[in-house]
Amino acid sequence: MVLRTVLFTIIFITLGELSHAQDNAIYVATYVDVLPSEGGGATMLQRYRDASRNEDGNLRFDVLHEIARSDHFAILEVWRDKATFELHNSAVSSLHFRESFNSIRSAPYDERINKGIYVGPLTKTESQVGAIFVITHVDVMPEHQSDCLELLKVMQVDIARDYGNVTYEALQQADPANHFTVVEEWKNKKAFDAHAMAAHTRSFRERLSVMLGAPYDERLYTALN
Repeated sequence: MVLRTVLFTIIFITLGELSHAQDNAIYVATYVDVLPSEGGGATMLQRYRDASRNEDGNLRFDVLHEIARSDHFAILEVWRDKATFELHNSAVSSLHFRESFNSIRSAPYDERINKGIYVGPLTKTESQVGAIFVITHVDVMPEHQSDCLELLKVMQVDIARDYGNVTYEALQQADPANHFTVVEEWKNKKAFDAHAMAAHTRSFRERLSVMLGAPYDERLYTALN
């Protein structure tokens, strides 16, 4: 029992240090929809990703393809600080991408700027074949903001013990602050399905259900490598 307590203490301290070390980092989740008839959207997004990864201050830049809807994509970015994020937005490659992409997108960009709440170390690595990304938008009523943060903190510890979990990131939107984005990566769909059926996952969702201010929006993706 003592050993278990010590281990949990180490976990919480380590995770806290990781989050604190990246306090200035800007996390951006953008949802992009293209016209169903357009087949070149993925290629344009890949080129934009490759150019962005080479910019100063970029810590991560991934483009994901939604499994359920082939014309929907998500862009996940992490920048060292606000200054490098703003430089990226004004870069020639960014301006060129947006101008070119406007002709094939079917809806406005849905860009959500966040800070990392519970995050791990940032590395630029290619996802493994078969890996599944899960992005969940969690919108709770303002009075439940603190309660939601506690639930996300507990899930960070629980999910780390689930077979096949690669990463878990809980992000808090800059405005409104009662909106959160949860990003998970799993080795494969089987691992994610097992997590979804786990007792701790069902308990998390049950406790969260009374706090929600909007439907629990969970979407599955694969990475564009």
